[in-house]
Amino acid sequence: MNTFRRLLVAVLSMGFFTGMAVVAATPAQALTGIGNASFETPVVTPNTFVNLGAGASIGAWTVTQGHVDHIGGGFWQAADGVQSVDLSGSSLPLAGGVAQSFTTVPLLKYRVSYKLAGNPGGLPVIKTGQVLVNGNVIQSFSFDVTGKTFANMGYVHKVATFIASGLVSTVEFQSADNTAYGPVLDDVDVDSCLVVICLG
Repeated sequence: MNTFRRLLVAVLSMGFFTGMAVVAATPAQALTGIGNASFETPVVTPNTFVNLGAGASIGAWTVTQGHVDHIGGGFWQAADGVQSVDLSGSSLPLAGGVAQSFTTVPLLKYRVSYKLAGNPGGLPVIKTGQVLVNGNVIQSFSFDVTGKTFANMGYVHKVATFIASGLVSTVEFQSADNTAYGPVLDDVDVDSCLVVICLG
């Protein structure tokens, strides 16, 4: 890639033109992504969950704080596949988090997308948390479980963007609810803005 094209790609990916970037890219430039995006491994016994504390793994994910509950198929509705994660676990300390690192290209813009719901089994009614990249908050989120049930979780699609500062970036999802009924996370993905439209 010549110098002019490199500069153009960097400028576009940082969103200087109406906050959007769509340019052609080779597969090596375009590919990124998340392992175990829908928390399908390891397999949890159906209709149960596994409580995990800081330092534990859920496939490519690491529990970073507190506790989370890895939810098995059939326990409640998943957004993708059959499993998901309640970011507030059922053991003290309750407010948990999960993180994963992935390869990035410095100065390129990336989109983090995920499906969000909330555990409707108890208070608070509005579940809250945040998305961090390399320890910096890039988005706060909330989800109201009013009218939601285990059979109809009401997942919403959420998107946040960031500009990579290094060759490796770490995305983290944290609960802000110190109860056993937290925000529910599923179907996480990360894309380079070289191959998708990134707003914001």
